[in-house]
This record gives sequence, structure tokens and C-alpha cells, in this order.
Amino acid sequence: MAGTFNSLEEAREYFKKDRFATDAGISIDVLDIGRCVCSMTIDDRHRNANGGIMGGAIFTLGDLAFAVASNHIHKPTVAQQVSISFLRSASAGKLTAEAICLKDGRSSCVYNILIRDEKNKEIAQFVGTGFKL
Repeated sequence: MAGTFNSLEEAREYFKKDRFATDAGISIDVLDIGRCVCSMTIDDRHRNANGGIMGGAIFTLGDLAFAVASNHIHKPTVAQQVSISFLRSASAGKLTAEAICLKDGRSSCVYNILIRDEKNKEIAQFVGTGFKL
């Protein structure tokens, strides 16, 4: 598998165009073939009316990790089907999403993305199937 980004900085520059994710404060921290780590420090913009973390904020973190990892292997790759399971709540601090490639086929790919808090507790599991254009 050869990557389509020559460096982490090149991937960061490309994904600056993902304004929803970047405006949410998500950063790309690690990029390897078949693996990506993104993170987001929780602040007031991520909270819902009850004071908890919006499910959409957690989903967006997982979605960007999926997008970066899958497009690193083959660009362009788009989401064909995704799901998220919320495992426990997070209240503050930094969340990290680690995307791992489970399958890299001719026309599709599957990634498992685990979203963890600062104590390494699993907050959510995001699974994404990508279609290679």
C-alpha cells in the first residue's frame, strides 16, 4: 500500500478544507499507512443543552480520522456506510480517535476507529466503509 500524502503536513494542508472538522478544533496528529490518529480538546462549543458532549462532535472526530486514513491509502475515497456506538460519556479534556484499516480491497475499505478519553477509556467505536472512486 502506497500513501497518497507524502507527509503528515501535506495531509493537514489537504484536510484544512474540511471546515466543519477544523472549526471544531480537530487536529491530525499521526498518519501512517493504514493508521491515523486525530484529537480534539473539549470546550463549550462541543456541549449539548444538558452540558454533555454532543454526539455529533464525537462523530465528527471519528469521521475525520476515517477520512484521513482512507484517503491516505487511496484518494479519493468516500464514505459508503458508517456507524457509531457510544460506549460511555466524556465530560472534559482531550478525545483521541485512532483509525485502523481492517480491509483494503480493490474498490472498498473498512476502518475501525476507537475514540478514547485522556484516561484511555473507550468513549465510542466508529466503523467506516469507504468506496474508492
